[in-house]
Amino acid sequence: MEAESLVPRFAGPRLVEALGDSPVVLVHGPRQCGKTTLSKTVGEPRGYGYLSFDDDRLRASAEADPVSFVADLPERVILDEVQRVPGLFTSLKAEVDRRRVPGRFLITGSANVLLVPRLADSLAGRLEILRLHPLSQSEIGGARSDFLDQLFAGSFARNRPFDRMGIGLAERVAGGGYPSALARRSPGRRATWYRDYLEAVVQRDVRDLARIGSLDALPRLLAVAASQTARLFNITELAGSFELSRPTIRDYITLLERVFLLEHLPAWHGNRLARLVKTPKLHIGDTGLASALLGLDAQALYEDRETYGQLVETFAYQELRREASFRDDDIRFFHYRDHNQMEVDVVLERAGKVAGVEVKSASVVSAADFRGLKRLAEAAGKRFVAGVVLYDGDHVLPFGERLYAVPITALWRTS
Repeated sequence: MEAESLVPRFAGPRLVEALGDSPVVLVHGPRQCGKTTLSKTVGEPRGYGYLSFDDDRLRASAEADPVSFVADLPERVILDEVQRVPGLFTSLKAEVDRRRVPGRFLITGSANVLLVPRLADSLAGRLEILRLHPLSQSEIGGARSDFLDQLFAGSFARNRPFDRMGIGLAERVAGGGYPSALARRSPGRRATWYRDYLEAVVQRDVRDLARIGSLDALPRLLAVAASQTARLFNITELAGSFELSRPTIRDYITLLERVFLLEHLPAWHGNRLARLVKTPKLHIGDTGLASALLGLDAQALYEDRETYGQLVETFAYQELRREASFRDDDIRFFHYRDHNQMEVDVVLERAGKVAGVEVKSASVVSAADFRGLKRLAEAAGKRFVAGVVLYDGDHVLPFGERLYAVPITALWRTS
């Protein structure tokens, strides 16, 4: 049995719902995050056939005659790794327009079609997209977190006991969320899996997306990006150790974004403060991969306090993103920074409401840690519902109106 099949995915109900009213449903996310397992788990009991374009012969057939290939497909079918046959999208559109049936095609992709406008536009109005991330901590634990509900309610239960994690938090950060990596008991074996994984993604998915002359630069570039995760995006710093131009490095960063290994967190803009920094933050897609690239196991990461702080911030951000992906409501993510260096690591917006989350790897919190959240509250005005400093502590502590210090374990604990 595959490792990922042992962990039920909380995105399952959303996928079932989407298949009930959308002709085409795309499940996309990084390779090896569990897309195929989720699609088969949902689709096969409902009579879906399965075809994978990682099969060279099947891919060649689809590329040679996409119209006939689509016409000969089963009534309901899973098409895996569809980004490898971009010419298929037009034929899928034509088939949907000929006979519009909910749940006709369940497709998966390890590249973000939203960053390829001609592909996304070809199925506009016919396609629902579900983003699947690596495993969240709540999925690993088997219980849905209620953190986001409490955050937007602006209220946290203050009598809930928590355990300080210490090195245990570093172990979760270094472990990451890829099912096959987590199935390996030894940290060294997990690190080997992550390095082999990156090589496979570069050689297969990136090579499919673009013809570039320096494929060997991409793992090194991702390692540099891992060292700068949770910082403002700075193309000059990223390019500094390479004999490549800044435009080339920017193109490579875009490629890594398209295969979900990197992402930009945009800056939040309020109407009350004009002097805001508009530069996005850079985050690596998974902290397990980042730790492996940096050559840090949990102990070494825990002792490198600067790097640890950056990766804990990325870890918390990715947990929030993963939890939000299981929900029906639309939660959008930003960061906040003004020209006085006041900042908030993560800003969340939902239905006009604004909340802020600051992330600390320390076990103590002071009033100074809330300065950025207070500035965000001023900028958001009545839209602001709560500000939280996540820390490695054991109690929820109030720090003023709608301001709380909350143990980071609340991200995956339930009431």
